[in-house]
Amino acid sequence: MKICIPRSRWLVFVHDCLWLPAAVWLAFLLRFNLGVIPAVHLHAMQVLMAIALPVQAAMYWYFGLYRGVWRYASLPDLLRIAKAVLLGAVISFVLMFIWQRLEGLPRSVPVLYPLLLILFLTGPRLLYRWATDHHLYLEREPRTRALIVGAGRAGEMLVRDLLKSGDYHPVAFLDDARDLQGQEIHGVRVVGTLAQLDQIVRAYDIEVVLLAIPSASHRLLRTLVQACQRIGIPCRTLPSVADIADGRVELSQLRKVRIEDLLGREVITLDQAGIERLFTSKCVLVTGAGGSIGSELCRQIVRHRPARLIMLDHAEYNLYAIERELYGLKTDVERVAVLGDIRDRTRMQWLFEQYAPDIVFNAAAYKHVPLVEHNPAEGVKTNVLGTCQLADLACAQGVGVFVQISTDKAVNPTNVMGASKRAAEIYCQNLDSRCPETAFITTRFGNVLGSAGSVVPLFEQQIRAGGPVTVTHPEITRYFMTIPEAVSLILQAASMGNGGEIFVLDMGEPVRIVDLAEQMIRLAGLEPGRDIEIVFTGLRPGEKLHEELFHGEEKLQDTSHPKIMQASSRVVPWQEIRACLDELTGACNARDVHRLRRVLRRMVPEYAPMEAS
Repeated sequence: MKICIPRSRWLVFVHDCLWLPAAVWLAFLLRFNLGVIPAVHLHAMQVLMAIALPVQAAMYWYFGLYRGVWRYASLPDLLRIAKAVLLGAVISFVLMFIWQRLEGLPRSVPVLYPLLLILFLTGPRLLYRWATDHHLYLEREPRTRALIVGAGRAGEMLVRDLLKSGDYHPVAFLDDARDLQGQEIHGVRVVGTLAQLDQIVRAYDIEVVLLAIPSASHRLLRTLVQACQRIGIPCRTLPSVADIADGRVELSQLRKVRIEDLLGREVITLDQAGIERLFTSKCVLVTGAGGSIGSELCRQIVRHRPARLIMLDHAEYNLYAIERELYGLKTDVERVAVLGDIRDRTRMQWLFEQYAPDIVFNAAAYKHVPLVEHNPAEGVKTNVLGTCQLADLACAQGVGVFVQISTDKAVNPTNVMGASKRAAEIYCQNLDSRCPETAFITTRFGNVLGSAGSVVPLFEQQIRAGGPVTVTHPEITRYFMTIPEAVSLILQAASMGNGGEIFVLDMGEPVRIVDLAEQMIRLAGLEPGRDIEIVFTGLRPGEKLHEELFHGEEKLQDTSHPKIMQASSRVVPWQEIRACLDELTGACNARDVHRLRRVLRRMVPEYAPMEAS
């Protein structure tokens, strides 16, 4: 087979070979203080050149000196050169010793020759890279002048990438570390602290701020973004440490700051060992696996190495999407995608008998408040009847843990969606005492950023369309957390529960929706009221001004995790619960909305329907 070697590699090979006699000659010359080399030593120099040239050429190829590109010469290339030269020198001197006992060879030459050859081979490569970088920079169109905030490891890797690209010109660093002030990283100086952002931007004519602090707290990120918005300069950020899974920082990872970056909270510490024990070698079923919470449950559960993950959803495309995503991961976890509806008893019976799950996460639900309000029978059939049927099958099949995913709207509900989720809570909590083999655990939390049907995608769409952004009421507030944060706490709660608990996730402080809308408009580089109008449309049917995380009569108590609280559940006579479910089934089948609401109020006494304002 013919081996084709690019012409440029031959040129580099010839270049390297020509430096060898020069290194030998200069080594002898330096030995004699740049004077005349005595004739007795000239013969030794010629012998060394004759032996070293073929030996060294073979070492060049053996160590792969021509795999590297001069344009990107780096430390690994320099190490290959050093290895090739040193081994070649040792072999050459050994052969010379065998041939003529090193006669006429000064003792300093075996030291000087390899050092000079390494210098002659590495010098041109480094000079070429430096010249190319600066030449390309001078030839480019004026690039965007960038200020990098954060002179740590991420900042160093980012500026190195920027110097290779043609997108940004890194002008300076900002960092609060005192020992870095005045220092340079790849020729870019640290010129001040984060508090000096405003004056540095003006003094250096900065056009964009690049945030290179993956470990930055959300509070710090908010401060920096607000400062950039105040002075009217765009900013980009690197993902968080958790998002940069491979530990590399690249220019391509720079992105606009998202609302999740500003509203998220500090990284949550989890009991990873406890979660691992829960899942290791278990069969796990996730219902609603194609939804926002269900799909993230699948992503995180797979990392904890269960024996099998069963993904159930009635939406074909959503199930296909999460199935393909997980199949792209390198894991030996068996993944099974099952199309089906939790309301279909025959299908669910088959599923439990076929796969015998050890753990069930029920994330299947209708959750959009206005839609469920206008389609109450469908909401109840899934959120109540489907959930109860699933819980009964879990009990009958001896499932170890059943986790019911609930919502803050189940507390003092004013809408069918909230009341239906509260009814499901009541059923699961009371079933726990009747089914000792299965631990029924409920997790309750508020809105998750970016989930299907949530306000964030709606606002993004309205902003892209030029407005207006619609908010129901100027004082309406909601609790928010990111999807990964919510799911990680669900897994933590599942590993802590013994059965019968309602775990309430710490949602932080509630956020005014109008403030959220204004932040999102500013993140898009626009000004609320001037570029994008905010219009108040009035509360929708069943919508509350302020959501709650627990009922007044539910006694909250701390748990072993600071971000998870436990609420006491209300005991309801089992016969009453079953009678209500029978009536709900009849009302749903008859599409008798008034009867349905009446039975819901009997099952959930705190349910108080609210009309639109």
